[in-house]
Amino acid sequence: MSVIHFHAATTSTPEQFIAGLTDFGPGRSKIFKNSADAYLTVHNKGRHHADVTEGSGGIWERLDYDWSDLNHVKLTTTGSNVFAGASGYTYTLTPQPDGTTDVDVVIVREGKNFKGRVLSGVLGTIGKRSLGKAFSNSVRAIEARSAPNAAGGSAAAS
Repeated sequence: MSVIHFHAATTSTPEQFIAGLTDFGPGRSKIFKNSADAYLTVHNKGRHHADVTEGSGGIWERLDYDWSDLNHVKLTTTGSNVFAGASGYTYTLTPQPDGTTDVDVVIVREGKNFKGRVLSGVLGTIGKRSLGKAFSNSVRAIEARSAPNAAGGSAAAS
């Protein structure tokens, strides 16, 4: 099992960040590179909850998204072809006095089969840099879509 932690500061508000995180429309891969449209299935989406299958490159997982607390967003893996157990993501969003938001994410990867155990090990070691880059790119993409002059701007993301 691998537990991976990343941190970033963003000009997005927690609400704007959650809006980007929970936008399951076409083009999701522009924000989250490992979420290809061909894998994306929204099974159920409510006001503060979603049941979504997403993935790419032959790896998929079904995630239970819970954003009922604007400071803590929990994505729990409920099914996958490679991950199980405690797998998932926990985002902690902390608004700062200067208007920025600190974003912390803890990613847990527990393999359910040989491929998953190998992948979990790789992601926790040499793959951590790639995951970190993907996280930073996602934060910046959400920030860009939340900017007042961006197409879809902050009014659409609120």
